[in-house]
Amino acid sequence: MDKGDRIRACYQHACLRFVCREQMTNESLRKRFVINDKNYSMASRIITDTINEQLIKPYDPENKSKKHAKYVPFWA
Repeated sequence: MDKGDRIRACYQHACLRFVCREQMTNESLRKRFVINDKNYSMASRIITDTINEQLIKPYDPENKSKKHAKYVPFWA
C-alpha cells in the first residue's frame, strides 16, 4: 500500500466505525492494518496524514490526550 491507499483505508475505517456507532482509535486502526503494538507510531502517522488531508477529525477536540483520542469522518 502506498501513502494514498493508507489514507483512504483509514478514512474508510473511520466511516465504517461511525456507521456502527463507534469511533476510530489508534488501536482499532492497528487491528485493521494488522500493525504490532510496538509499531503504534505507524498508525499514529497514518491518522495524522488522514487528518491533514481533512478526511477525519477528532471526535472530542477538547481531549488533548493522544492515547485516548477518537476520530470520526470529516462529515460527522
